[in-house]
Formats: sequence, structure tokens, C-alpha cells
Amino acid sequence: MNNYVQQLNALKAKPAHNLKEIGDQWCSPEELFWGINAKFGPFTLDLFTDGNNTKAPHFYTAEDNALTQDWSAKLKEVGGVAFGNPPYSRSSYHEKQAVTGVGHIMNYASAMREKGGRYVFLLKAATSESWWPENADHVCFIRGRIGFDVPEWFNPADDKQKPTGAFFAGAIVVFDKTWNGKAFDYIQRSELEEKGRAFMAQAQWLTEKMAVTYVE
Repeated sequence: MNNYVQQLNALKAKPAHNLKEIGDQWCSPEELFWGINAKFGPFTLDLFTDGNNTKAPHFYTAEDNALTQDWSAKLKEVGGVAFGNPPYSRSSYHEKQAVTGVGHIMNYASAMREKGGRYVFLLKAATSESWWPENADHVCFIRGRIGFDVPEWFNPADDKQKPTGAFFAGAIVVFDKTWNGKAFDYIQRSELEEKGRAFMAQAQWLTEKMAVTYVE
């Protein structure tokens, strides 16, 4: 087990937490995620999860280390599109293999792109950072700051640690060598959230319909 996983497990096991301890474990908000799914999915593979916060039926945990997995082969097996809300902690390694580091993740996504498949990331719109993927096939900047959610294991140590979310400018980055649309675009956060609510309502309707059909 690598050090990153050990530290994460120790953090989860604590009886109470401070907001600053969440680090790179902030979660994608539901409405926004499903809006991105409606526009760029369907997402069937979540690349970075803790096992409980996955947004897709297939996923990798920190123990799996997504940077050692063949994303392209997995998508050929399960179909659909891969999604990633990557960890932003500085680069860490286990036996010389990268575990974290957005630069490593973007480079790996570029390599997987060449093997085939679509890889969609929700990133900080930090175009001046060295890891910013200039070679992405599509970048859609989100107008309106994004509020991320605390992980379900977070238990505030006191009133000052009550969840307020992490807010920053965001962008949707797509790696897909078959992409034939615009290289750059913009979308309102509210539009994505509206798409997300509609998608979730449709899923709820289908679930209820299938339940009735099963009972009958």
C-alpha cells in the first residue's frame, strides 16, 4: 500500500476533521457532474475515487492507482466515456511510479487518447499552471465559480469547520482523438446544472417505471 493511500485511510479514520484536511478529496457536485455527463458522456468509468464517492459504475480507487491502469482497454470492455476530477496534491510516488500530480495525470490521459477513448476532466481553469493541458482536443470554460462538495467521511471538528464548499473557476477538458468540434467553448454553470437536474429527473422516472414493471 502506497503512502498516499495510508495517509488517506488515516485521515478518514479520524473522529473529526478540519476543512483544510480535505485537501484533494473535494467531490464533484451532483448537478454539475450529471450536466457534464449529459453533454460529454455517458460516463461509465470514474478515474479517481475513494470507492464511496464514485460517479460511475466502473471506477479506480487510490489503491488501484489509475496511473497504472489501461483506461482505453477498460472503455473498450464497458463502453462509454471516462470521467476524472483529479487529485490536486503535489506529485507523489510509490516505487518510482507516480500516484498523484496533475501533470502526470494529464500526460497519461494524452497517452490513453492515442490508444482510443474519450477522457473528460473537470479541472481548475488554471491556464498558467505548468500542468495545464495545451494539447487537449477540447476545452470548455465554465462561466461561474464552482462549489465542490465535502467527502461523506468528513466530520467537522467544530462550527468553524462546517462545510461551505471549495469555489474556483472551472473548465471541462476533453481528450479524444476523434473529436471534430471546436477547440474552445464556454458554457454557463447554470446551464450545466439545469442539464444535470433534467438528467437526474429522467433517471428517477426510469427507475420508478422499471420498479412498477418489475412488480407487475
